[in-house]
Amino acid sequence: MSNISSLAYIHPSADIGEDVIVEPFAYIENNVVIGAGTRIMPHACVMSGARIGKNCTIFPNAVISGIPQDLKFDNEESFAIIGDNTIVRECVTVNRGTKSRGQTVVGDNCLLMAYCHVAHDCVLKDHVIIGNTVQLAGEVEIDDYAIISGGTLVHQFTRVGKHTMIQGGTRLGKDIPPYSVAGREPVSYVGINIVGLRRRGFTREQINTIQEIYRYLYLSGYNITQAIERIESELTESDERTDIIDFVRASSRGVVRGNMD
Repeated sequence: MSNISSLAYIHPSADIGEDVIVEPFAYIENNVVIGAGTRIMPHACVMSGARIGKNCTIFPNAVISGIPQDLKFDNEESFAIIGDNTIVRECVTVNRGTKSRGQTVVGDNCLLMAYCHVAHDCVLKDHVIIGNTVQLAGEVEIDDYAIISGGTLVHQFTRVGKHTMIQGGTRLGKDIPPYSVAGREPVSYVGINIVGLRRRGFTREQINTIQEIYRYLYLSGYNITQAIERIESELTESDERTDIIDFVRASSRGVVRGNMD
């Protein structure tokens, strides 16, 4: 049975699941769905179009599904979707989508740290960590297990691959391919995410394969097209090879450059 404070405001049409906790002064509008076991803390605002999964925690002063900060938005119906087991810390803002995609999505088991902003139509997949004060512009895509460290600014339409680590204070305007670490000013590739890969059970052989691929891409003197041709002709096919090549080929903004130091 849900535990709902009499000092909270909940619109009568909001769909509140079993064992949900809504604390004093929380605000929940109509056209909202909140999954079982989720906790909405004081002064959190859950606005129209929010779809929050099971066992989430929404901390004070977070705003879920506010209207987009996009002048093209014309009050069309859209959504902000939060997956299961996700934590949204203090003063985070997650805007709902626009007619572009119709929804902003944050996946399962994510952590959005204090004061970060997730703009309209972003897609964050599972196990993503967004650090304090990170600002994601519209239609950014972040793949599984990526970590965006505090103070990072991410330009609209940028893509961040799976198992990546972005150093704090970075300005991202290029796509960051899977398994890599990026940082410095201007942003550049600085290596692979060895610590993260080991923690997630990647074998030594897999890690060596990833390192070899990035040697072709960033240390060989080849351009991107030449490097991919050499990778496909000289390295054994693997899931990691496919992930990296597909990501690079699909990049419309272009991938981050190598460190020139």
